[in-house]
Amino acid sequence: ISLCFAAMAPKAKAKAKVKLSPKSKAYAKEVKNAEKKVNAALRAKAKSSGITPKSKAKASPRRTAAGKTAFASPKKRPQPLPEAPSNGNLDMEPAVVTGDEAERLLGERSSISKDPAAWIAKQAGLDRGRVHGAVRLFREGNTLPFIARYRKEQTKSMNEEELRRVERELSRIDALEDRRAKVAAGLEKCGALSELRRALLGATALEEIEDLWAPFKSKKKTRAQIAKERGLGPLAEQMKKFAVGPASQQPEEVAAGFLSEDVPDSKAALAGARDILAEQCAHKPDVKQKARDALQGAVTFVSKLKKGSDDEHQGHFKTYWDFKAPLQIIRPHQFLAMQRGEAAKSLTLSFSVKPEAVAAFIATLVAMILVGRKVQVRSSSTRGTPSPLRAGARSETGLTAHWEMEVEAAMTDSFKRLLLPALERDWRNRLRDQAEDQSFDTYRRNLRAKLLAPPLRLHPEWRHPNAVLGVDPAFRTGCKCALISDTGQVLATKTLFPHALWKESSRVPEDQAKQAMAGLHELIELGCSVKRRNDEVSEGSPRKRRRLEESQAASLVCSIGNGTASRETEAWIRQQVRDKTWKVGYTIVDEAGASIYSASKIAGAELPDLDVSMRGAVSIARRLLDPLSELVKIDPQSIGVGLYQHDVDQKRLATELRGSTADCVNSVGVDLNTASPALLQHVAGLSAKLSQAVIKHRDESGTFRSREELQKVRGIGPRIFQQAAGFLRVYGGSQPLDELPIHPESYKAAQQLQGRCSPSTANHGQRLRQLGQDQNLAAELGVGLETLVDIGSALADAADSGSATASDPRCRQQPPRIKNPSQVKATADGGAIDAQEAGIGVADLKPGMLLEGVVRNVVAFGAFIDIGVESDGLLHVSNYKGRAGTISVNDRVEVSVLSAEVQPANARGKSSWRIKLSMK
Repeated sequence: ISLCFAAMAPKAKAKAKVKLSPKSKAYAKEVKNAEKKVNAALRAKAKSSGITPKSKAKASPRRTAAGKTAFASPKKRPQPLPEAPSNGNLDMEPAVVTGDEAERLLGERSSISKDPAAWIAKQAGLDRGRVHGAVRLFREGNTLPFIARYRKEQTKSMNEEELRRVERELSRIDALEDRRAKVAAGLEKCGALSELRRALLGATALEEIEDLWAPFKSKKKTRAQIAKERGLGPLAEQMKKFAVGPASQQPEEVAAGFLSEDVPDSKAALAGARDILAEQCAHKPDVKQKARDALQGAVTFVSKLKKGSDDEHQGHFKTYWDFKAPLQIIRPHQFLAMQRGEAAKSLTLSFSVKPEAVAAFIATLVAMILVGRKVQVRSSSTRGTPSPLRAGARSETGLTAHWEMEVEAAMTDSFKRLLLPALERDWRNRLRDQAEDQSFDTYRRNLRAKLLAPPLRLHPEWRHPNAVLGVDPAFRTGCKCALISDTGQVLATKTLFPHALWKESSRVPEDQAKQAMAGLHELIELGCSVKRRNDEVSEGSPRKRRRLEESQAASLVCSIGNGTASRETEAWIRQQVRDKTWKVGYTIVDEAGASIYSASKIAGAELPDLDVSMRGAVSIARRLLDPLSELVKIDPQSIGVGLYQHDVDQKRLATELRGSTADCVNSVGVDLNTASPALLQHVAGLSAKLSQAVIKHRDESGTFRSREELQKVRGIGPRIFQQAAGFLRVYGGSQPLDELPIHPESYKAAQQLQGRCSPSTANHGQRLRQLGQDQNLAAELGVGLETLVDIGSALADAADSGSATASDPRCRQQPPRIKNPSQVKATADGGAIDAQEAGIGVADLKPGMLLEGVVRNVVAFGAFIDIGVESDGLLHVSNYKGRAGTISVNDRVEVSVLSAEVQPANARGKSSWRIKLSMK
């Protein structure tokens, strides 16, 4: 043996050689003989130990359920796995199987997988025909933006929201079928698939599949298993038999025949038999679903203040200290709030079921276990472990009733100990799923409104400033200022200290104030002297772009963040430029996520020479210049949309928000020759890696002259080109249609449509729209009517405005309000007041005061309005003017103050304000 193991390494080296020397051959022969001797010795030892070749094979390594290698002792025959599920002690997870393997195991496909469109249509409340087309397109690998824009005929013009619901339900079907396949493989391994095959095929929810698998995945011995090991199984069967038919003995008398060392008395024997019946009932395939159906309308969700909680003094969750509501009417935001309170150890959450509903269902369980016998419903006061005195006389009827009460006690235990905890988990999961679905819808709507805020070039007055000055306000660390050109290039940066170092201090040193004023004037003068892009204005087509007038006055816009010291910084800037000859405007910009961007890898690559704190000022300036191009660089979860976003599934939230970002980017379109990688990766069909490949090709080969040149990029084939081409724009290229939201596959139809309507025709745009709605023309051109309508609309928009961006959805949004320092709004005309301009603080708010505000966030129960007093106010849905759905993020509104109350200080000693607003 020693010779064998010592020779292993030299032997491996010898095998690696092409030719062996005679000495090496002799050595290898010696090693081979040594191996034979070792094997002979091992066989002799195995024979002396009584291990036959067959048993030795059984003693080979095997895989356990946990995935670890286990070795059976060669001296002891390994115990086979249980074939029946009765012991419930199989700690295992089903293996991963393919869809074809699952179909072979089950004999057919489930009803959901046969027709997923019908199931999705029912769940989402959509037309089955429309859903069928969407499902087929998704299964073919098409992206959602491509389907929504260029496959309208097949989905009957489903919008992004409807398609998102279909995509969400489709992913749930995939998860359901994957789990069904795994459970089918697990049941076959346990020998129970034939019995449960129909139930598994008919399951339409994950809960139903888990109910079928539950008896096979117990990780420890149950009370029923212990009772069976003690020989109480026959007693349980007699308990069912005597509860249905005539009985001649008391339960205690029968139980006396099952006593042993582990079963000391009749009471313990009957308890074990009841445990067996309780588990038999709980493991019936359909019992949990029957419980859900029977108790759904009788469940109340209860929230209570936790004893000893700090919230008793702080009152953050005071609304839910004593809260009760039926399960069906719990609002999503209410559940998320209570869930947060429970996580903060301030609330205790539970479910309460009506006693009469519980009694009726327990009677149903008794009837099930006794094979259909109808049982009278007992009140909760008489139900329990029976006694001989309660059974009455020793007649057959009295004895049967006594056995029946034993069964009823077992079913009561089954419900309370085994079924109810599982039901409560299901109810809670359902509440959480519903709350998260609605939350994700809210997040997407808010994010879309924030991303689709109009860029500065769409502003009617300030569309062509010389430069933009971004200001990140602060007290102690100073205001970081970044001057950028109208293309986003950083021109200059400076840190100014116009305020006292602390908010509570009102004195600013004279030298400090002069330096801050001189620094601001220097930046403004530099910005106004910057030459505009006066060769061609960016938003028009190359043939129709207007040149700027050389005599047009120089202008600059200040973009001020809405964080700490925002009010004071706005007042200071207004004072410094009010009487000057410059044309300077200013506006307040939401700075949420600016600090996250400053420390990101993207910011480090774009602005490597700037300090992290100064990058935030650049981001604030660029957010005014082009919100979409800047905000896509930031994780959507950091932008500050929605409510309770940290209390939902973070993986699903990230997926939903990335999808919403992609919808916005694709609805606007991306300039292929100027877009950053952060913007390109959101184009349908492109990934982060492909976007880098596009940038690399652009740097090496120059600008793209047409969309077709995109196929020259390494990694982009016909399939990816089909998905992405329609959302990319090439301005000033060889093909004018590349500037419009028309897919290259429709260029032939677009050119034929243009040929039927001369540009010299009166009302050219209106004529193009009319032709685009002609059903006969669509058939003649070989395109669908919906596609022809989109083509006609895109051509008409370009013809009417002379601009390729006329179809930009941001044109329909409210532009940002840019204030003129020389025109401070009067406060005595009875109109709404700009609190920030008027110098009104939160402590100055009075009921009835009419203020201007900007919607920052919209949630299920209302909207949060920035009224310029450093604390946002809540506009409850009951105080909306008109329909609730008419308010969205970035809207400018007029609201009146209902109340303003200061709240107790938090753990850091900082007080907050609760402001209630109304639009009525």
